[in-house]
Amino acid sequence: MEFSSSLLENAVSEFAKLPGIGKKTALRLVLHLLKQDPGNVETFGDAVLKMRREIKFCERCYNVADHSTCTICANPMRKQDIICVVENIRDVIAIESTQQFSGVYHVLGGIISPLDGIGPDQLTIEPLLQRIPREKTEELIFALNPNIQGDTTIYYIQKKLQGNPVKITTIARGIAFGGELEYADEMTLARSITNRLPVEKYVQH
Repeated sequence: MEFSSSLLENAVSEFAKLPGIGKKTALRLVLHLLKQDPGNVETFGDAVLKMRREIKFCERCYNVADHSTCTICANPMRKQDIICVVENIRDVIAIESTQQFSGVYHVLGGIISPLDGIGPDQLTIEPLLQRIPREKTEELIFALNPNIQGDTTIYYIQKKLQGNPVKITTIARGIAFGGELEYADEMTLARSITNRLPVEKYVQH
């Protein structure tokens, strides 16, 4: 792809680094910005810079936040003694869109995957284990992607919680095995949360 402007080429190269964006799509986006009023483009750029520089992660659940605590954890209307454990922030957004969960979250930041070099110490598992007795958690809901890595993570945390009276459940198998939470339709995801199962019936020992 030949460019008559190095400025245009550099902008296209940066956009093409985004996931799911190829060179052609990147060029289309850059040309769109080129047609916009400079003030609008500056607002767009400033919003991205401000987000990257100022965004925080909740000290309690590791969700994205504007302050030290996210709006979900700070909401007194949420059931603070029910924690939904998810892999990443996209999963929080997916579950929130169903409007079927009124508890709080814990974002692991990934799942255990030895083949990818990801072990328990690289995730927020220890803060979760500390959080449960401190907050007197009544129920822990696992909403991890239904695959081998997700099951391994559930099994690991469940073993760590042996002796703890917390109720442990997982979302129902409305999500196909091997699927990803963020791509499930809202109705399927909502039913999976509502019809959650005791984790011992889900994880194969």
